[in-house]
Amino acid sequence: MITFYPGPSKVYPQVADYAAEAVRSGIVSLNHRSAGFMDVVKETVRLLHEKLDIPADYHVALVSSATECWEIVAQSLTAEASLHPHNGAFGKKWVDYAYKIKQPTSLSDADVLCIVQNETSNGTQVSMETLAKFRQEFSALIAVDAVSSMAGIAFDWTLADVWFASVQKCFGLPAGLAVLIYSPAALKRAEEIGENAHYNSLLFIHENFSKFQTPYTPNGLGIYLLMRVLQQVPPIAQVNVITKKRAADWYAFFEQEMSGSLFRILISDTAIRSDTVIAVEGSEPDIKAIKTAAQQAGITLGNGYGDWKNTTFRIANFPAITDEEIGTLKQFLRSYKR
Repeated sequence: MITFYPGPSKVYPQVADYAAEAVRSGIVSLNHRSAGFMDVVKETVRLLHEKLDIPADYHVALVSSATECWEIVAQSLTAEASLHPHNGAFGKKWVDYAYKIKQPTSLSDADVLCIVQNETSNGTQVSMETLAKFRQEFSALIAVDAVSSMAGIAFDWTLADVWFASVQKCFGLPAGLAVLIYSPAALKRAEEIGENAHYNSLLFIHENFSKFQTPYTPNGLGIYLLMRVLQQVPPIAQVNVITKKRAADWYAFFEQEMSGSLFRILISDTAIRSDTVIAVEGSEPDIKAIKTAAQQAGITLGNGYGDWKNTTFRIANFPAITDEEIGTLKQFLRSYKR
């Protein structure tokens, strides 16, 4: 079965060998305070900086999920209130969750701006140019949910103070781990707020990762797999070129070869279309029919999500997916159109 589901999505095939390697070598049995495991954490952090071109003064930590990162931003970095401009289901989920933890009394006093860089639910994204405008206009911290794009496209990390993503999408790994990246300014804000009452308080996380330790018993296998995948993938500048070329090809494919079919790209504004999640619109019966036909052909298309649950399917454009698999899906779509 070929999967284009946008998360959890296809893992790199080498992951199976890496997992077996971790068991055989005893990595998964190491105490998380041991020197051997700390070496794995240290190398993983180093590789994240190197392969994703993260600035040297930005800090890296590993946590359980992007949802946990929402919690960390709300409890450790929000003194008064957070602002959440959004246009999709995951942006809405973030604001709902954040306000349960830190209910704002006045949004005019907001000290954190929370942006979903890639809105997986509808195939939109916030460009670096737009993020730069936010940076100019908002003087406090900016936090970016980059779940469906980190490790798939290149970022200007300096345009935000907090970036985070789970690994089950562009990293090509199983779910259960997330990467949290934060600037010196974010750490300073955490110190000013002084929130240190939880196992995942940013100050406690930072204290541990400064020693290449974790504040709790971690997903050791997930961290090892992340390290091994980072060793195999090219630098993000190269990945970025491939991802954006594939995205352009997908949009051209639907606008040209699929023109006049039952399906069309959901987002008409080309400036905000996602590079990593392609959302395709159709009637509810047609969407249901094509997903069933694809499944019978050995292809899993992504379901719609939120307001678009029944009227879209989604195609992951993640690095672990091969050109051959993309070609197979395109041939299926051509045949389906006929």
